[in-house]
Amino acid sequence: MDEVVGAPSPPVYTVAVRALCEFTAKAGDLDLRFTPTPTAQEGIAGHALVASRRGDGYEKEISLSGEFGPLRVRGRADGYDPRRNQLEEVKTHRGDLSRMPDNHRRLHWAQLRVYGHLLCCARGLDELRLALVYFDIGSQKETLLTEKASAASLKAFFEEQCGRFLAWAEQEMLHRGARDAALKAMRFPHASFRPGQRQLAEAMYKASTRSCALLAQAPTGIGKTVGSLFPLLKATAEHGLDRVFFLAAKTSGRRMALDAVATLARAHGDAMASRTQAHDGALPPPSQARARPLLPLRTLELVARSTACEHPDKACHGESCPLAKGFYDRLPAARGAALLEPMLDKAAVREVALAHQVCPYYLGSELARWADVIVGDYNYYFDISASLYSLTMLNDWQVSVLADEAHNMVSRARKMYSAELEHAGLRMLRKTAPETLKKALDRVHKQWNALEKEQEGEYLVHQELPEKLMDALQTATTAIGDYYAEHPTHVDEDLQRFYFDAMNFARLAESFGQHSLFDITKSGSGTRSNSVLCLRNIVPAPFLKPRFEAARSVALFSATLSPWNYYSDTLGMPADTAWVDVESPFIAEQLSVRVAGHISTRYQHRERSLRPIAALMGEQYARQPGNYLAFFSSFDYMEKAAALFAQVHPGVPVWLQERRMDEAGREHFLARFHADGRGIGFAVLGGSFGEGIDLPGARLIGAFIATLGLPQLNPVNEQIRQRMDAIFGAGYDYTYLYPGLQKVVQAAGRVIRTETDQGTVHLIDDRFARPEVRALLPAWWRVERRTD
Repeated sequence: MDEVVGAPSPPVYTVAVRALCEFTAKAGDLDLRFTPTPTAQEGIAGHALVASRRGDGYEKEISLSGEFGPLRVRGRADGYDPRRNQLEEVKTHRGDLSRMPDNHRRLHWAQLRVYGHLLCCARGLDELRLALVYFDIGSQKETLLTEKASAASLKAFFEEQCGRFLAWAEQEMLHRGARDAALKAMRFPHASFRPGQRQLAEAMYKASTRSCALLAQAPTGIGKTVGSLFPLLKATAEHGLDRVFFLAAKTSGRRMALDAVATLARAHGDAMASRTQAHDGALPPPSQARARPLLPLRTLELVARSTACEHPDKACHGESCPLAKGFYDRLPAARGAALLEPMLDKAAVREVALAHQVCPYYLGSELARWADVIVGDYNYYFDISASLYSLTMLNDWQVSVLADEAHNMVSRARKMYSAELEHAGLRMLRKTAPETLKKALDRVHKQWNALEKEQEGEYLVHQELPEKLMDALQTATTAIGDYYAEHPTHVDEDLQRFYFDAMNFARLAESFGQHSLFDITKSGSGTRSNSVLCLRNIVPAPFLKPRFEAARSVALFSATLSPWNYYSDTLGMPADTAWVDVESPFIAEQLSVRVAGHISTRYQHRERSLRPIAALMGEQYARQPGNYLAFFSSFDYMEKAAALFAQVHPGVPVWLQERRMDEAGREHFLARFHADGRGIGFAVLGGSFGEGIDLPGARLIGAFIATLGLPQLNPVNEQIRQRMDAIFGAGYDYTYLYPGLQKVVQAAGRVIRTETDQGTVHLIDDRFARPEVRALLPAWWRVERRTD
């Protein structure tokens, strides 16, 4: 039959060789017993060393692809020797190869045979020699497992794997088609946009259209979560996106994202039901009404392993945990059942997992490959070992990333790319470690002692990494890795902790540069002395830049993202990043902002600030009784202020944020803010109650902020200031002023949550009257200054 000109091309489902084989060839137990595996850098180096040992004409990283019906299978084979007609798949490892689980070996052979078929097709080969090359990082030795295979047998194997995957791929294509059709037809779930919400949504959609990053400053209360997810879901259909990742710093932000998707799904179902009624002229019977179509969108919540684990007292392998036993054998049924659920939050994943007797955490990890919207913490995409970033790169996904409350991104990203080692822990470990490791640990201890002796003060920054210490640390981690490879059943939590910390330290040391500091902090003396080595990331930009580049669009949004260049610079956002400052739906008449210019909250003035602060708070409360929050720079300052206030104003109820407050304590604190309540809650700025809480209406009518929120003046922050000055020429602003004022504006934002709220904010410090500080406050505020 002749091809019809202009006819649409049949749908194609593209799958990576590794993803195909993981779907079809994985079987048996989940086995995560601790075995030291090579780092990514060691793996790259191992592959390069194997290739260097081959002769001239050896081909590396060969791109291959092939088709089977609607399937397009693609990948990169590690190496091919045309003289020997040998295709190689290289796998790096440590220790005794016989301890590798059988299901790992089966997976490796499956990948090699699929690559073998693709190579035979590409080169017209009748047969091929296949070689699994296992390279031991420790001994630098290769173990080759080889087999000869005909092109016909490899074709049969390829078609068998594709056949097993094809039904799933066809189901996925049907889902993708239904999803995209529904998203194109989807309407905004409310009768109209809130003020500012449309502006935010349009900016989000344009960023996806332009395939660029976006910084969006949008006031609290406009519905940022729905206002960002709705346009990105519309863009999913229009721009060919595979996934949308919604990332947040706190559980509350992730919960709001799940609720927003549920709202969109219900609205779509209601719209479909209304259209059916209009078409048929009658209401559907109750049973059909309950089964009205929802949005065909798979939404998955990713949670931490510690919160998802059903058996924290058991190890992650089939001989210990019943949910690891036969995990991959039961995974297909569990996966199929789970994907019938449109909302896969933590509870839903757990229910499906336990019904099929598989691990909830690792079921969630598997479902990330098939979900449309994934909600989780920042670390799932931005961390050094981020799973969503790895899946995006492996599968060549088109993704859009939404980062909520993005003012947290700088501090969170710094922690992701920092590492610490404590000398006291090493000293204890030397006493209990196996004899074969003590020499290597002693060498680290010796070099560490040498650094301590050279250091006169408590804190010192080294311009370069100490070569002898780093060599000793590398030797020790290699020795520990080799020891565990030979003694896989050895249990020593202290040794494992040091090993992981040292590996992380060494990995970050490989990329040490101007973006980080290497410092040593000493404490105590004599036998009680201790010191901490820290690779302290200051500017996450070099690490995050590839994350931004891998996504079609990344949108960072928050109520406090000013000035935009601070976030763009420190996070490494692309040069074409767009910026939008969404107009506030609130007006100056809703919020009275007053600067107490007669009070200084500087450290040296705090004692004498307590009485005028108590007087100011008492005057405001007497003028307008109700619920207030009072924020201070530290627990000590807060406790002194609360004690004096309670003494001077005994008739006003007060309650305090406690140090190391648990979830129940936080809920009890917030429960005091009910609509008919009265009193003042005392809290620390930048803590649990300075952002991410919603107390609309009479639940909160005012706030007292007795601090600029500036980070503490100490040697570490002064080093950060110097580095920020050297890189960006704005050391004080980037280190102190911008992070501090961001906390202030967040805390003040707790007061006005809706367009009908009224409230008062007192900014208590004379520095709030300075022009450079006033410029960082929201434009819609009308600030009054009190000088008496």
